[in-house]
Amino acid sequence: MEASISFLGSTKPNISLFNPSSNVLPRRDFPLPALKLKKVSVLPRILHQKRLIRAQCSDGFKPEEDDGFVLEDVPHLTKFLPDLPSYPNPLKESQAYAIVKRTFVSSEDVVAQNIVVQKGSKRGVHFRRAGPRERVYFRSDEVKACIVTCGGLCPGINTVIREIVCGLNNMYGVNNILGIQGGYRGFYSKNTMNLTPKVVNDIHKRGGTFLQTSRGGHDTAKIVDNIQDRGINQVYIIGGDGTQKGAEKIYEEVERRGLQVAVSGIPKTIDNDIAVIDKSFGFDTAVEEAQRAINAAHVEVESVENGVGIVKLMGRYSGFIAMIATLANRDVDCCLIPESPFFLEGKGGLFEFIEERLKENRHMVIVIAEGAGQDYVAQSMRASETKDASGNRLLLDVGLWLTQQIKDHFTNVRKMMINMKYIDPTYMIRAIPSNASDNVYCTLLAQSAVHGAMAGYSGFTVGPVNSRHAYIPISQVTEVTNTVKLTDRMWARLLASTNQPSFLTGEGALQNVIDMETQEKIDNMKISSI
Repeated sequence: MEASISFLGSTKPNISLFNPSSNVLPRRDFPLPALKLKKVSVLPRILHQKRLIRAQCSDGFKPEEDDGFVLEDVPHLTKFLPDLPSYPNPLKESQAYAIVKRTFVSSEDVVAQNIVVQKGSKRGVHFRRAGPRERVYFRSDEVKACIVTCGGLCPGINTVIREIVCGLNNMYGVNNILGIQGGYRGFYSKNTMNLTPKVVNDIHKRGGTFLQTSRGGHDTAKIVDNIQDRGINQVYIIGGDGTQKGAEKIYEEVERRGLQVAVSGIPKTIDNDIAVIDKSFGFDTAVEEAQRAINAAHVEVESVENGVGIVKLMGRYSGFIAMIATLANRDVDCCLIPESPFFLEGKGGLFEFIEERLKENRHMVIVIAEGAGQDYVAQSMRASETKDASGNRLLLDVGLWLTQQIKDHFTNVRKMMINMKYIDPTYMIRAIPSNASDNVYCTLLAQSAVHGAMAGYSGFTVGPVNSRHAYIPISQVTEVTNTVKLTDRMWARLLASTNQPSFLTGEGALQNVIDMETQEKIDNMKISSI
């Protein structure tokens, strides 16, 4: 958008807005009060912005002006293969894309991480916008791609698999695609299957993963040896935090060996605890399916005297599913998440709140994330910390523990009759197919990953940043865990909805939360500056 300024015989300037892409001049002017005009050149500023973007990619070039622009760039194969040839993108000949006004994404297009700014703010961190490029670094008939899924189940995995296969085949004419079965171990245990659009045609209607999965089993040297032996040159890795760390190691080993192999990660976590991106796939489906469990608990406790229903939902370190499911349902009286400490006895404790709510409504529903109160449970049960094959702490069943604690307190201490109902739908939620919203989201993730790999990017992951899909360095999504901020308005909305206590009435409790979140922001700033 350019601004044309004219005086039309008056001391008051008139400003007209002209959109160069429309080729239509404005028909009227909008008078403004008299202004002190400063001579401004619009075009050089636009060129300056482009130079800033290039400055992040070109060694030794410094921008003329420091306005705080930072590009968190992703690696490209030409970084260690400078003579790699490029080819015209086959999408130029695509009938589907023939009608698109702007088929290809410019190398100058970036996505801002922070879109809420103040006057005088630095421009901040940006990521490369995802999408097809005009030049690709793989010939379609030479591509041999593979797809692997690792870690726990999540709605939408099969949709991502399907759309990677269909995207490679339908958009780029790639026919040689392997499915690595059983997670990372499948690379060196020779478990593979050929994937075609026909093979994966209806897998998005099923839950789980078509390729099977496993935890652990990552051996970088063995995996890259197998990639090299099979002649694979594109690797698509679907998995969570630990899986993406493994993907980064694979990329580093590929670079060390100087192989023309693009490594693309698609972040998967039902808990929505991946940093940088807006949300993870499967999250919407999980929140929607959780409503059934919460509704069932509400029906149960409404039908008995002094009914207390507890619903345990996913959320090892982050309570997003529990929080959003609670906000969506409106029948929940209390939501407990890992980020918010709680206590049972004494003034302002959970027992006191339950008794008040039972006197008022004669029933209540509690939603608790699986990672909430783990230290409390471990101390009560004198349990030692153990980990699974992925390195995650094995969680104790906080739902069963809380159910027993409430029952014992009201039966033995308060001498009240109480009817406890406990529902754990976690594995039922993980195993269902993705809903319509997540299906569309998974399609965009898969196609963005395919476009990035074909364009020669590697060691990257994909996801929406402020609703615009971007290519993000893997390290950016694995260094920090995305958690619910107790000092943000979303948690305040939940407290207003449930009218539950904040459990931060203890001396210094609120300040401790603020200090922890402040330290996390400082750590994030340090990471982004590395």
